[in-house]
Amino acid sequence: MSELADTGVDAARQENVTRILDSAERLFRHYGYSKTNVADIARDLEMSPANIYRFFASKTEIHQALCARMLAASYGQAFETSRLPLSASERLRRYAQGQHKMTVETMLDEQKVHEMVVVAIERDWHVIEKHIDRMDGLLADIIREGIAAGEFADQDPEKAARCFGASIVTLCHPQIVAQCLAKENRATPDELIEFAISALKK
Repeated sequence: MSELADTGVDAARQENVTRILDSAERLFRHYGYSKTNVADIARDLEMSPANIYRFFASKTEIHQALCARMLAASYGQAFETSRLPLSASERLRRYAQGQHKMTVETMLDEQKVHEMVVVAIERDWHVIEKHIDRMDGLLADIIREGIAAGEFADQDPEKAARCFGASIVTLCHPQIVAQCLAKENRATPDELIEFAISALKK
């Protein structure tokens, strides 16, 4: 009986957490991160600020949870791509293209969203470091399979994954993408992706 009760409590808590995060993201997108506070989120949800603090200790903690949610979506897309029944090269190509597309559409669709992402990056939260490690793990798996199939040269998959990720960072890092989108003297996404993939074959 107590286990069922605990399950109900957990579900109710998660529902409240999701409502708070949805509201915060909506307000951050509309008004901007710096101009939104916990009282605004509480007002939007028709609850007291004290009720928000039952779930999050601060606005920073809400922001961190939102960042984790966005990164989880990014990882989910990458994971699905890594499991496609395609060559290693094609999976890496689709991985890079997908991450670039998501960065442009999700993180740069509005200036206020970009502000929220920049704040997260500048604070160097552990959720971002954990995300990078998980993405490198996916890349290493793809590269390892490419080596086994004779598609890539024999090399350390983990090191190659870190190098591949670093070589396409201009496609996935929100601040760099924002600066490079309108520049004509930059390599195109496709040129950069093909260059990175070809390096694995040498």
